[in-house]
Amino acid sequence: METTSSVADIQMVTFLLGSEEYGVDVMDVREIVDITDVTKVANAPSHVEGVIDLRGSIVPIVSLKKRFGLPEAAAGDYNCIAVMDFAGALTGFVIDEVTDVIRVARRDILPPLELGSEPWMEGILSLGPRLIVVMNLKHLA
Repeated sequence: METTSSVADIQMVTFLLGSEEYGVDVMDVREIVDITDVTKVANAPSHVEGVIDLRGSIVPIVSLKKRFGLPEAAAGDYNCIAVMDFAGALTGFVIDEVTDVIRVARRDILPPLELGSEPWMEGILSLGPRLIVVMNLKHLA
């Protein structure tokens, strides 16, 4: 007997980085917060913007654009921070905007291209004219 929701399905939050759309498992996303003052941390890697105080928890903030080598937004153009469970700890990822929450079958996620694929790239999802790069946060080092 088949159920409406299967373990082969995944619910994803999709978001924009520039004009590209990415998706992560909704279970990894804790919340989306407005951009706030980020405190710089000396000697942090270049893709780490700093830290914020999120209701008493200190959360590191990572620029996915810098991490992926994408063109950066102009200062002040960041829209929000996706606070995600990354390697067992909360981490904030700067994103341009959340686009959707979708449910898809895992079998519809195509394997990543061999050319230039990264360990964090789980695959590509084609939804009509939309191509979504599906991320696996466990491999985003």
